[in-house]
Amino acid sequence: GVVDAMVLSRATFKKIVENLLWASGYNAAAIPIAAAGLLHPMIGVVAMTVSSLSVIGNSMLLRRRYEKDHR
Repeated sequence: GVVDAMVLSRATFKKIVENLLWASGYNAAAIPIAAAGLLHPMIGVVAMTVSSLSVIGNSMLLRRRYEKDHR
C-alpha cells in the first residue's frame, strides 16, 4: 500500500545518495590521478568498470532487502 511505497521511496533515496557519494568520491580521487598521467588507460578502464559494478551491486541490495522484508 501507500505505507510500503513511502518506505521504499525513503530507502531508494538513501541508496541514491550512497551511490552518488561513492561515485563522486571515486571520481574526485581518480580523475586527478588519470589527468596527471599516473594511471595507465587500461587500469582506468578496469577501475571505472569496478566502480560502476559497485554502484549496481549496491543498488541491487535494496531490491534484495525489500523482497526479504515483503515475503
